[in-house]
Formats: sequence, C-alpha cells, structure tokens
Amino acid sequence: MSPSCPAFTRRHLLGAGLAALAAPALSPRAAPLPELRLKPDRELMVPVEGGRIYVRVNGDLSGPCLPLVYLHGGPGSGHAGLLPLTALADERAVILYDQLDSGRSDAPGDPRNWRVERFVDEIEAVRRALGIERWHLGGGSWGGTLALEYGARRPAALAGLIIQSPLVSTRSWIADANALRRRLPGQWQATLAACEGAAPPSLAQCAAADEAYFSRHVWRAPRDPRITAYRAALPAYAGNTVYNGMWGPTEFRATGTLREYDGESLLARLEGRRTLFVAGEHDEARPETVSAFARRVTHALYRTIPGAAHAILSDAPGAYLPVIREWCRRNEGG
Repeated sequence: MSPSCPAFTRRHLLGAGLAALAAPALSPRAAPLPELRLKPDRELMVPVEGGRIYVRVNGDLSGPCLPLVYLHGGPGSGHAGLLPLTALADERAVILYDQLDSGRSDAPGDPRNWRVERFVDEIEAVRRALGIERWHLGGGSWGGTLALEYGARRPAALAGLIIQSPLVSTRSWIADANALRRRLPGQWQATLAACEGAAPPSLAQCAAADEAYFSRHVWRAPRDPRITAYRAALPAYAGNTVYNGMWGPTEFRATGTLREYDGESLLARLEGRRTLFVAGEHDEARPETVSAFARRVTHALYRTIPGAAHAILSDAPGAYLPVIREWCRRNEGG
C-alpha cells in the first residue's frame, strides 16, 4: 500500500475510525446528503456470459488506495441506488455496474442466465476488464448474497469484504419477513395474508399493505431527488422480470429460482477474510439475524446503522459512508 493512501492507524482507533466502526452514528436525518458524482469518469460495456454489462467508474483506478466495487440488489435493481458511494471517489476509485438484465446492461431476458454462479462470474469479468489486481468488494441485499458467494471463492484479489443486509438463505429471509409482518397493525397483517390467498383483494389494497411494510423495513427516509431523476432517465429494463423469476411477487414467500437458496455453509469459507456485516436498525434483514451470521465468521465485525431500514444508502448515507470509508482504510494493506 502506498503511504499516501490514508491508513487506519492508532489515531483512527482513538478518533474517527472508532466512531465509524464501533460507536453510534449520527441520525441519518441530521447528516447532510453526500456529494454525488452523477456523471462517471469512465464507462464501458463488459462481455459476460449471456451478453454485456454496463460498468461505470469514478475516481482514479491507478491511485494509491484500492478501488471499491459495490454490488446492487434485486435481483434486477440496477446501480442507481448506489450513487451515494461516489462520494468516496475523493479517496479511491468507486466501481458500480448493472448486472445482466438490469439498468443499462443488456437485457436478453433469458432465464438460463439467472443463476447465482453466473452473476458471481460477472464480478471477475469486471475486475479483469478494468485491469485491477486487488480491490475491496461490498454488496447490499441480493448484492450481499453475491458478495458472500464471491468471498467464499477466496479470490486473491479481495482485500476487504462488506456484506450488507444480505439474503444468506431463503429460509432465514422469510423467517425475518414473517416476524416483522407480525409486528404490523392487524389490518395490514390481514390484508397481506389475503393478498396471498385464492381470492385476493384489489391491487390498490395489496399495494397499500405492501407500502405499510416497505415504509417500515425497506426504506424510511425520503428519496434523494437527484437519484430519483437519474433513475428516471435510465432506459426501461427487465428488472421486475428478473426479480419475479428469481424470487417472486411477494417478500413473504419465494416462488422463483431462489426459493431453496441456502448460502449459510459459505460462511465457514470466509474464515480469515476481512469481513464486515452490516444491517439497518429497522432492516428487513433483521440486525439480530445478520449479527448472528457475523458471529459464525471468526474475526468478522458487525455494524448496525441507526435509523436505517433495508435501503441503507438511501436512508442513511451520512451514517453509512464513514463506516465504509474507514473499513476500506483499515484493510488497505496485507
């Protein structure tokens, strides 16, 4: 590591680093919005199995600090919600990309491409295309699944690993969703149950019940208007098709190809990897579940982001970005 890259030192342990990784963070509503870099410094289309994927870079790939690549959720969500991470490009290159059938990437709409291992292979394709020898990798939600899978392959290129709000197993995800559903007011519980029945109520009623759940456990803060506008300018894509094909139409039951997914055995393969697990205080991937996964990985750390639900970078970028910044600094060498 070049000495010009900010290092995680004893001074950080006594100051900002300890605050970011151990102490309670500022309220997300009290923190200012990050300075986004909406325009990439570089963009390219990378060939992968099934088509080409869109990749964007902000910052200097040849700079003294290792790059950070962060994987979007869904499946099918696209990179727009990750744009707050570009605030870190003042220190290191930030790489975002759209998985196949998402965002600006090709959208063949072929279910044969919707395999976990193929999505994990995309990560290495991006690394090779950019000529990166070593990097940090993070991912949220379904991106956290891919981060776990990539870390379990134990690639030599991986310096630090961030697994945020992950789907580790479908069994545990649905258990969390149902536990949180039972905390909703009775009227919403009844409506959600009816929406899964043979004679569901109207689409408007089901949408209102879904929103009651989402507003508590998926996103709690108003959306950043800059990201809303950026996303609206993107071309139409097949994200919902991928999501329904791999997961299904409801948070509370999996009917797609991920219905029996179980990556819990992969946790043991993270032994010796520098791993940070993260969840929002109100996350649908419940903090107690994610922290329990972290305890199964020797020397892994766990962090709760106060005030945030599942969409942490939307709800609390001012609280989460310092955590990522200090984690990368802490694991820059070695």
